[in-house]
Amino acid sequence: MQKRIVAISLILITLCLSTIARAEANPLLGTWRLKSFMREVAGTGERYNQVGDHPDGCLTYSADGRVLALFVSGDQPRPRSEPSDEERIRLHKSMLGYGGTYSVSPGKVVHHIDIEWDGRRVGTDQVRFYTIDGEMLTIKTEPNKSPVDGREGIGILTFERVTDRHTQ
Repeated sequence: MQKRIVAISLILITLCLSTIARAEANPLLGTWRLKSFMREVAGTGERYNQVGDHPDGCLTYSADGRVLALFVSGDQPRPRSEPSDEERIRLHKSMLGYGGTYSVSPGKVVHHIDIEWDGRRVGTDQVRFYTIDGEMLTIKTEPNKSPVDGREGIGILTFERVTDRHTQ
């Protein structure tokens, strides 16, 4: 009986240590709050706010390998009741969202999209390059066409780590 308890204890310690090692090996784990979403146009270097001056959103990387992203424009309409068709169009144009799995390596994360706000990127792999400085995360996309306005360029997103579940 005592041998079983020791064996089970060793298994539990091994599982806990492997979970800790995975968390340390993946600096992206957790939820990040969107601070800015810039777009840099290919060829000209022009930069503009992709979803307005005061975007909002979250990017979450979970330990089970899932990623969820939701970004909305700071000037997103706020209907007081059931939105009209015109309001629905404006609401749709003021957001981006997707989910899937992810693969991470130093400085690079690949989002394997399996659900998305408009479906255009479902089944694709979206490569992102990241840097972390303290509690700040910067992500740059590969060159692509903007899902918002179709212009060729790269996205540059900055996030702050959410450290308290009550942090807004």
